[in-house]
Amino acid sequence: MKKITVKNTEEKEASYLYDNLAEKYHFERTKKYPAGYFYNELLEMPATMELLGQVRGKRILDFGCGTGIYAKLLTKKGAKVSGFDISPGMLSIAKKENPRLDLRQGSGYKIPFDEEFDIVLASLVVHYLKDWDRAFKEVSRVLKKNGVFIFSTDNPVKAASTSIKVKGKKYKLLGMEDYFSDKVRYKAWPKEVEINGKKHVKSLPVPFYPKTYEKIIRTILKNGFEIIDYKDTFPIKGYEKLFPEDYRRFTKIPMFCVWKVRKV
Repeated sequence: MKKITVKNTEEKEASYLYDNLAEKYHFERTKKYPAGYFYNELLEMPATMELLGQVRGKRILDFGCGTGIYAKLLTKKGAKVSGFDISPGMLSIAKKENPRLDLRQGSGYKIPFDEEFDIVLASLVVHYLKDWDRAFKEVSRVLKKNGVFIFSTDNPVKAASTSIKVKGKKYKLLGMEDYFSDKVRYKAWPKEVEINGKKHVKSLPVPFYPKTYEKIIRTILKNGFEIIDYKDTFPIKGYEKLFPEDYRRFTKIPMFCVWKVRKV
């Protein structure tokens, strides 16, 4: 695998985070929860797969392919999948899971492919990038005319809210974060580490760059795309007992949003 040098701060942070969490991330997505992890298989993926529709025979680029979970699923559905990710740790797992696919290390600001695709899929990745114009131009470069770009990201409604505890229960409160600010924000992602034979929880920073609906729409239009579909995520039914707190919160406020846009 060709090693690349990551120059921008936001991708360095994302690469560091996911290199540290790659094994834990893949285990939780594929082994710990048989039905899948709430935020992915039960929340974001159903909405994204609905917008993807029929993929058999389509050439799809998995932008930020992670450990290759979407790549494997779309390949089983008959798509011709290639992909890239900034994190060597995540990509190593993706290659083991998808040994026949062309998966490369690369940046969203410099996509490591030159051929044209029918679809570019970016699942929960663009919010790690500060300069969406630059990323959208790269997506346009590798999309054929009338090709489709589907991306999911933090919902602006959710990004403007914060959690509070009332009698031991968590509630989302709107208006506690500045909706109009696009400055980087951080979440804490716990990682269990062993120090001198004892287990400790280390907090890893998760950076993300929130965007308002206005900024998302303007970015889409100014970069030569048209909006053809959109979904707010809503959890699928049947697993409420497995993730009761998440179901209670995210059936009331959308965690993510999924956009389907076409290159014109």
